[in-house]
Amino acid sequence: MKKIFLFLIVSVTLMSFMGSSSHNFKSGEYLQYRIHYGLLNAGFASLEIKSTTHDGRPHFHVIGEGSSSGAVRAFYKVDDRYESFFDQETNKPSKFIRNISEGGYTRDQIFTFDHDKKVVRINDRKEQKISYKEFEGNVQDLLSAFYYLRSYDTDNLKTGDFINLNIFMTDDTYRFRLKILGRETMNTRFGKIKTIKIRPYVQSGRVFKESESVTMWVSDDKNHIPIQIKAELTVGSLKADLHSYKNNKYTLHFTK
Repeated sequence: MKKIFLFLIVSVTLMSFMGSSSHNFKSGEYLQYRIHYGLLNAGFASLEIKSTTHDGRPHFHVIGEGSSSGAVRAFYKVDDRYESFFDQETNKPSKFIRNISEGGYTRDQIFTFDHDKKVVRINDRKEQKISYKEFEGNVQDLLSAFYYLRSYDTDNLKTGDFINLNIFMTDDTYRFRLKILGRETMNTRFGKIKTIKIRPYVQSGRVFKESESVTMWVSDDKNHIPIQIKAELTVGSLKADLHSYKNNKYTLHFTK
């Protein structure tokens, strides 16, 4: 069960491609996912985005939250909150906040990005310690990466294509690889919808059973919204389904 909500957020951010300054989402968009651990309803995770100003520049402010519920919460209490501030023009993250509590494991950190100097300032509020980490090239944080994807033109993606990307997580930059598996029509609680099927290659061992343990389906339209995510964990299996949504820039086309 450990880090199941981090898994959801990481999974959607793994969809990050080279984007543009236009946006296929808007302020006020809200996405909620229902998490299942095996046959159990494990809880919910959500993503909400709003317009704001940060350091005198227009930014988007994203809040990602996850909490366990029901029988799962009785033996494993999860209350996670992630926040990202990213520039509306460059799509680069300026600040990332990680405040999580997962069965006794807690973290309270603020990451500040300096893209000119290629340095991240890490303020660990729990440990009362400040450190700095250099990075190369372009990086995204866990949440900004997801929205960085949204304006990518997927029309030319074909089965077998690979995409590589860099995400700054915890205290270092990690390189991820994704493979396009094809296109499928998915059945959901809202009806049927066309999707792109993707395999993000993850690190096997502590959380995931194998490097190919995760499969995800995102809407095959301008929204690029994750519809379903499945993963085989070292202990058990996990599934996340789109449970509710509102204020999308483009209509999600579900059919009977």
